[in-house]
Amino acid sequence: MSLLIIKNISREGPGILQNILEENNFPHDIIDLESTEDLPDPVGYDAVVVLGGPDSANDASSKMRAELEMARKAIDAGIPYLGICLGMQVLVKACGGSVHASEIREIGLRSEDGNYYSIDIEQDHVDDPLFADLESPLGIFHLHGETVELTEKMMLIGTGKHCTHQIVKIGPNAYGIQGHFEITPEMLDLWLDNDPELLLMDREAIRKDFELLSSEYSDNGRKLFNNFLGIARIT
Repeated sequence: MSLLIIKNISREGPGILQNILEENNFPHDIIDLESTEDLPDPVGYDAVVVLGGPDSANDASSKMRAELEMARKAIDAGIPYLGICLGMQVLVKACGGSVHASEIREIGLRSEDGNYYSIDIEQDHVDDPLFADLESPLGIFHLHGETVELTEKMMLIGTGKHCTHQIVKIGPNAYGIQGHFEITPEMLDLWLDNDPELLLMDREAIRKDFELLSSEYSDNGRKLFNNFLGIARIT
């Protein structure tokens, strides 16, 4: 069973998910769209994961047009899909929803009120297989300035205090997550060194918070990604 992973920018990789794949020798291909615009046919894979990046799903670029078409093709074929941050917005846009600027940009670990960002699992969806062995609320790292509007056929299964649409589900096996459960300490350092918005923030404060939360974040990330791999039957 094989997994297709799409990177929208080199520094935003699969992190914890890649660790799981390598530990279990699960076959996977990683396509970095910062170095190529050639997207493989998703129908040749058993699941698709699309990661974050600085683009917008509203971009008129050839890169984004191809990415939206790839997502539509995967969903139409019933292939399990997991979108993270931009990958979630691509999913929603490809399936008929919309993407627009969020009233509140969510960056880092804490909101403007000083509290940690978190996601509440909606009560009607606590039994969704994506949430197996997870307990609400879920701490989350954010790096986004846009959000989504859903169609009536889309399900909102996880919500946030500031940006409501945090985890969505489309059909039986397509999911989008607005934040980052994949982040590792190494990825955090890379983002702190390179992301324009994180460069404006207190680097040491973010690192200190992440150190305090890293065990919880890693545990939740591993459970969530293993749950998705189970949904995709990549075991």
